[in-house]
Amino acid sequence: MDNSLMIFLSFALFTIGLLGVLSRRNVLIFFLSIELMLNAANLLFVTFANRWDDQTGLVWVFFVFVVAAVEAAVGFALLINLFRKRQSVDIDNFNELKG
Repeated sequence: MDNSLMIFLSFALFTIGLLGVLSRRNVLIFFLSIELMLNAANLLFVTFANRWDDQTGLVWVFFVFVVAAVEAAVGFALLINLFRKRQSVDIDNFNELKG
């Protein structure tokens, strides 16, 4: 495939993820949007690794997958605990947890 198409697709995925992070108040959508942004970065890493015939980008993809998995596990564990206490997944309800 053409590299410019992959770059455009990665930019579109990252933009959709960024809009999801900025506009939604639901924690699940927030986490899914972050995952979408990380996968957009992975697509760029793979595209440029293929373009330049260098495997370093693929190693970075592995590290981004590990970070995304850890983020999802910790984030969902926190979400389950917060839902048990507040019975809601709305971000605005969690600003009172200070102190």
